[in-house]
Amino acid sequence: MLYFRTIIVLSCCILLIVHAQPAQKMQKREAEDLPPTPKHAGIFDGKQNREEISEQLKKWKPEDDNNIWELSGLYQGDMMGFDKLGKNGLLDETARWPDAVIPYNIDQEDFTEEDIEQIKDALKVYHEKTCIRFRPYKKGDKNFITVKGDNTGCWSYVGKYSEGQVVNFQNPGCLRHGTIVHEFMHALGFYHQQSAADRDEWVTIVWDNIMPGREHNFDKYDNKTVTDYGVSYDYSSVMHYSAKAFSKNGQKTIIAKKENVTLGQRDGFSEKDIEKINIMYKSHCETRDKKEKEGSTESSGAVDIISSLWPFRAFSWVLKG
Repeated sequence: MLYFRTIIVLSCCILLIVHAQPAQKMQKREAEDLPPTPKHAGIFDGKQNREEISEQLKKWKPEDDNNIWELSGLYQGDMMGFDKLGKNGLLDETARWPDAVIPYNIDQEDFTEEDIEQIKDALKVYHEKTCIRFRPYKKGDKNFITVKGDNTGCWSYVGKYSEGQVVNFQNPGCLRHGTIVHEFMHALGFYHQQSAADRDEWVTIVWDNIMPGREHNFDKYDNKTVTDYGVSYDYSSVMHYSAKAFSKNGQKTIIAKKENVTLGQRDGFSEKDIEKINIMYKSHCETRDKKEKEGSTESSGAVDIISSLWPFRAFSWVLKG
């Protein structure tokens, strides 16, 4: 009887070891797949009181006139870094994500499972409506996005930065679909719509209503650095300021020259947002598709990986011309 008991105990131990090994390997693999600390993780100049800004964002409500990302205290509200600043879409090819693939990692210590799903849902919309592909970071990726939830506001760098960059969503507050879409458009290389070179044909800036020291947030840029890709001014862009952005008196700082239009919105992409993204990344998407069809080892392989995580219909992004 003792012999059989010994056999049973040993069998159970072996089963436990066998089942434990994959879990241990999984944990090790997950640790290896975590990206290094991003080189571009946010620099704050000390001119703004970050605690006050954080508290201001916590008090923000969806019915408020301003967009929450306008309150983060950075250049034009939510744009981190100043060396590549331009108009509405960068002309600099070095700021593009190769093959239109963006490796990313969500810092799980900063978000709940529900929060993470909300971020992924926004990325899913990119897949459904544009040729951009997000995929989880994998070891060896030189350029990547780390999604953080620090109490420093809603912000992003503009375009691709080498050796990693942060997109930040202060939680609670910034984790709203339109805000997530907005910040990732910055990361792709887009600026705010009202900075367009031709904006004075479409809107009037009421300088007397702007808070002192915030006038630079209404700078506009020439066409030598950036482009609108032939897409006309978009009042309803998710990248447009609200009508009372940076107002010192509760009055409008931006007035549309066209009647019965709303400036900006918080729901997500406008049709013109989608069009601009697909034009900006058209050649990169075509290169990726060609690599994948040829079975090239250089392909970023985003589509298969991401589709296995979040099933969704394939989007026909091919543009004419």
